[in-house]
Amino acid sequence: MSQIGNEIARQSHTPAAMIEQYKPELAVVAASHVRVDTFARLAVGVLRQNEKLAAAAQNNPGSLMSALMTAARLGLEPGTEQFYLRPIKRKGQLEVQGIVGYQGIVELIYNAGAAQSVVVEVVRTNDEFAWTPGALDDHRPPRWPGAMKQPHHKVDWFGDRGPLVGAYAYAVMQGGAISKVVVLNRDHIARAKAKSDGADSDYSPWRTDEEAMWLKTAARRLGKWVPTSAEKRSGVIERLDAPALPLGEIDPDEDEPIDGELVD
Repeated sequence: MSQIGNEIARQSHTPAAMIEQYKPELAVVAASHVRVDTFARLAVGVLRQNEKLAAAAQNNPGSLMSALMTAARLGLEPGTEQFYLRPIKRKGQLEVQGIVGYQGIVELIYNAGAAQSVVVEVVRTNDEFAWTPGALDDHRPPRWPGAMKQPHHKVDWFGDRGPLVGAYAYAVMQGGAISKVVVLNRDHIARAKAKSDGADSDYSPWRTDEEAMWLKTAARRLGKWVPTSAEKRSGVIERLDAPALPLGEIDPDEDEPIDGELVD
């Protein structure tokens, strides 16, 4: 085969070519709002920007397509804080792993249509934070009106906030009701990290974007208590006994949240 022929053959087996080849399959599983051409361009762009990820995709193309199929099914953008793509090693071999990010979980909550807003925040040592459900504030003037329905969190945005100590999440539902409030301390975050595959690897978002993973852990727990959906919906949907899209199928998590407890 000529040099040009060899180059054409090589290009036809690149991860980018494979993504193009499997666009029809992506279209079949993708959420209805996903534009597959745009989705594919995003995925190819991420591979071109990350040599290690491209090498993992080249070494195990099936792992790349599995991750992209999951992202498409959930309607999340690959290679963003909605859905991370990262290289990992299994039994000494590079492959691609897809990880739902906190922005992805928030997107799934909004898609379901039951929440009008979602709050997911980290708490740092020097922040002012309180969460005692139903408590009246004895400060004058009071820091919150009436019985406490959601955490009080005051931040000095221009000061030294100190290290991370916790995270929390809740949703304001259509009609104004407050969902269950999830509050996590460092021990809960540490347990979630310990169960995360490859959390200590150089390319893990636990190493490259730790705050985002604290946010993701809180958002993930909130997803147990409010509806989630890969499909965008308009209007209010009834609260189901289980989320419309069970997050456990794509993002296993066994710890339970703190109910009415101060972050240490």
